[in-house]
Amino acid sequence: MKFRPLHDRVLVRRVEAEEKTAGGIIIPDTAQEKPQEGEVIAVGPGARDESGKLTPLDVRVDDRILFGKWSGTEIKIDGEELLIMKESDILGVIEGSASARQAA
Repeated sequence: MKFRPLHDRVLVRRVEAEEKTAGGIIIPDTAQEKPQEGEVIAVGPGARDESGKLTPLDVRVDDRILFGKWSGTEIKIDGEELLIMKESDILGVIEGSASARQAA
C-alpha cells in the first residue's frame, strides 16, 4: 500500500532498539524502551503560511531523525508498525543520513 502524508506530516519507521547493554547484559523485550530514533519513510508537501504560500519541510526521505518520547501516532501499514507525526515533533536530523550528506 502507498501512503502519502498530508501537509507538514512525516511517516517514520523506528530504528530497532539495542538488545544488549554496553556490558553485555541482554535486555528482555518487556524492559526495553521504544527507541526515539527513526528513519523518514515519506513526507508531506509542507505547511501553508498565513498568505497561503507552501513552506516545504526540512526533512527528507531516508533522513535519520530523533523525536520526543511521546511524539506521533502509531499506525500499522502492511503489517509494519510506523509513526506519523508533524515535523514540529522532530527534534533533529542525525548527521550522516542521506539528505544531510547531499546538502553538504
